[in-house]
Amino acid sequence: MPKAVAVLSSNEGVRGTVYFTQEGDGPTTVTGNLSGFKSGPHGFHVHALGDTTNGCMSTGPHFNPAGKDHGAPEDEVRHAGDLGNITVGEDGTAAVNIVDKQIPLSGPHSIVGRAVVVHADPDDLGKGGHELSKTTGNAGGRVACGIVGLQG
Repeated sequence: MPKAVAVLSSNEGVRGTVYFTQEGDGPTTVTGNLSGFKSGPHGFHVHALGDTTNGCMSTGPHFNPAGKDHGAPEDEVRHAGDLGNITVGEDGTAAVNIVDKQIPLSGPHSIVGRAVVVHADPDDLGKGGHELSKTTGNAGGRVACGIVGLQG
């Protein structure tokens, strides 16, 4: 069973570890814990590039191998990297628990070597009517990120 991990960090004290597991050709399970965020929902995405040379800004756009519009994780039309929102509690922590079939750990559309990004604002899931809704979910700045790497 392939496994991967991303260690998220930022200059603002945000941290966390996100784990990815996949059995065969089944969906990928994403779990983890994050801390140091403001409370409320935050966009949570896989971005195309595993490049953090310019912080989270160099991770590129959302991972979107099919060239679709931004959407919710349950939508047929969505970027592969659109994982919706995580909810941060009043204590600044969030538990991640997502199962998704569009983020494999092997094959031509593998997310290994790409980046996970947590955004400052909620993802409107492509339904907000804002000019950025269909590209980014209008989720705001990039608060923390980490590169997805294989785990032993």
